[in-house]
Amino acid sequence: MRKFYNKIFIVTLFAIAMALLESVVVIYLREILYPDGFRFPLAPIHPHLILTEILREAATLAMLVCIGLLAGKRFSEKFAWFIYSFAVWDIFYYIFLWFLLGWPESLMTWDVLFLIPATWTGPVITPLILTMVMILLSWFILTASEKGKDTRIERIEWLGLLVGSGIAVAAFMTDYLKHMLKTFAPGELLRTSDPRVMEMAQQYVPDSFPWLLFAAGIVVLLAPVIRFRSRV
Repeated sequence: MRKFYNKIFIVTLFAIAMALLESVVVIYLREILYPDGFRFPLAPIHPHLILTEILREAATLAMLVCIGLLAGKRFSEKFAWFIYSFAVWDIFYYIFLWFLLGWPESLMTWDVLFLIPATWTGPVITPLILTMVMILLSWFILTASEKGKDTRIERIEWLGLLVGSGIAVAAFMTDYLKHMLKTFAPGELLRTSDPRVMEMAQQYVPDSFPWLLFAAGIVVLLAPVIRFRSRV
């Protein structure tokens, strides 16, 4: 078990360091774009900076995937290390922002969570709820693997994880897409170089979060987590 806990410590340390780096980058961006403090509507952003942000997010995901590939042996272990490091990274990202900026003011403060494939927004507490589910599942997989048990995730469990994740992502994008689809067709939203799309996006102010939809996603996600735990 000592080797296992050493690995937990190293992966956790890496994820925390990534979170600090991510929060520092965001602080620099906010100093440039929001010198008076982050707020909605979003400040005008040059298209090349949007592309840069998307590439940064993609690179972050790639780094977390690499951690999973390096730390795990079986596929389920690799997946577990990936979601564990993702969760720790996300939690400490907000901790460092709060420590360095005093933001978010509360867990109900709205944030831009992601930009792929469209803008995700929601209260800070919502991604943190997801991280708890991720840590729970990763812990069940990794501790079972350490005991020599079969940790393969069955198809029905994968289905639940994918459907639950899809519902949660839909909840994050619902309010933004509702705003954008008042003017544009779905295909037009991908034209980030179109000044009309950017102008509309910069008028977006969060209105309401679909809590019931998000809660449904969490329930669907928890079902395969509980099923996995009960059979290993």
